[in-house]
Amino acid sequence: METSKIRNIAIIAHVDHGKTTLVDAMLKQAGTYRDNETIVERVMDSMDLERERGITIMAKNTSVRYGDYKINIVDTPGHADFGGEVERVLKMVDGVMLLVDAAEGCLPQTRFVLRKALEAGLPAIAVVNKIDRHDSRPEEVVNEIYELFLDLDATNEQIEFPILYAISREGIAKKKLDDTSANLKPLFDQIIETIPAPHALRNDSLQLLVANVDYNEYVGRLAIGRIFSGEIARNQEIVIAGHEGAVKKTRVKELYVFEGLKRELAESAGVGEIVALAGVEDINIGETITNPDNPQPLPAIAVDEPTIAMIFSVNNSPFAGTEGQFVTSRQIKERLDREVLGNVAIRVDETASPEQFKVSGRGELQLAILIEMMRREGYEVQVSKPEVITRRVDGQLQEPIEQVVIDCPEEAQRADDQNGESRNGPRADGI
Repeated sequence: METSKIRNIAIIAHVDHGKTTLVDAMLKQAGTYRDNETIVERVMDSMDLERERGITIMAKNTSVRYGDYKINIVDTPGHADFGGEVERVLKMVDGVMLLVDAAEGCLPQTRFVLRKALEAGLPAIAVVNKIDRHDSRPEEVVNEIYELFLDLDATNEQIEFPILYAISREGIAKKKLDDTSANLKPLFDQIIETIPAPHALRNDSLQLLVANVDYNEYVGRLAIGRIFSGEIARNQEIVIAGHEGAVKKTRVKELYVFEGLKRELAESAGVGEIVALAGVEDINIGETITNPDNPQPLPAIAVDEPTIAMIFSVNNSPFAGTEGQFVTSRQIKERLDREVLGNVAIRVDETASPEQFKVSGRGELQLAILIEMMRREGYEVQVSKPEVITRRVDGQLQEPIEQVVIDCPEEAQRADDQNGESRNGPRADGI
C-alpha cells in the first residue's frame, strides 16, 4: 500500500454520542460486508460488558477502503477512566474525528479525550451527530466546540477544523445542515482531505511502536502497532527495544494487516500501516520493534498516573470456593499480571501478605469493569473499598483532584431574571 494513500484516524466522543454506530455505517458503506452477510450492530463493541453497558471499554481498530485509499479507524473509549486506552492509541493515528451529540453538546469526557489529542498535535474533524433529534441544537453545539478548542489551548491550525453534520444511525453526513445527502461520502472525502498521510521518521532503521497486545489460539501472542519508519516482512529478524534499554532478538513468524474486520496475512508492510505480528512472545505495550544492526527505539507511551487503589485478595468468606473455579492467590496474581500486559493504566503491586495485591487504576469504573471481567471468567476475588492515592511533592502531601462540570440552566435563568436580562422574554407571571 502506498504511504500517500493511507489515512490513520481515531474517533473520540463522550459516552453514547454515536461513535460506534458511525463506525458501523462506515464499514457498511465501504463494502466491508457481503450482500448476504448478517450485519451485527455495534460490531466494534465485541466484549459482552460493552454491549450490556452500551459503552466502549477497549480501543479497537479496523479499516475501510474508499476508492484508492485505505482508512485505518480506531474506536476509542469515551470515559476518562479508560484514558490509558486513549493515550496509547493516539500514538497510532495522524488525526482525530470529534463526535458531539447535537442535543447534549460538549460533555466532560469530550473535554478529556480531546485534550489528549490536541496535546499530541493532531488535526481534528468535528462531526455534530444525531441532528435528527427533536431537541437538537446544532448551531449552538458548534459554538460550544469552538469554545472547547479555545479552552484547551488549540493551535491556530487546530482551531481551523472542518465541521460536518451527521445521522450515524442512518449513515448520512453533510457539510451544511441544508445540504441533501444520502450517504457518508462527504465524511470520507473530508478525512482524505484533512488527515495527513503518514511520513517516515527516519530512513535508516525500522521503527514499529507496539500500542496493543492480543492473543490468538493458533499463533499465540500478537503485538499490534504502527510502523513509523522502514518496512517489516515475514520471517524478518528483529529486536525488541524495551523500556529500560534491554534489547531482545527474535523473528517475525506471521505478519497481518487489517482489512475491514479481519486480519489478513501479508508478506510485508511499510510506513503508516497498522499491523499485527506473531512470534514476539515477550513484548509489552510501549516497546519498539526495530532492526538488529541499527536499533532505534521510539519514546515510550506516557500515561497519566493512577488515582485510586483497591486490595484484591483471596475470598475468605464462609461461601468461598462455591462459585468460581480459580480461587488461589497464584491464579489471581497470574490473571492480574495478564491484565497489566494489555492495560497500561493498571498497576499491580504486591503487599505484605502473599494473598493480597494492590491494584491501582484511573477510577472506580475501570476497576469495577476489571472485577466483573474476572468474576465472569471464574475468578473468586475479594476486594476492599477504593482508596485515593496520595503523593508527596516537595514535602507536601497531595491528592488527585477531579474537575466537575455541572450544567445549571435553571440557576442561570434565575440569575438572568434577577438582573432583568431574561433570555426567554418576560415570564407569564410578569416577573
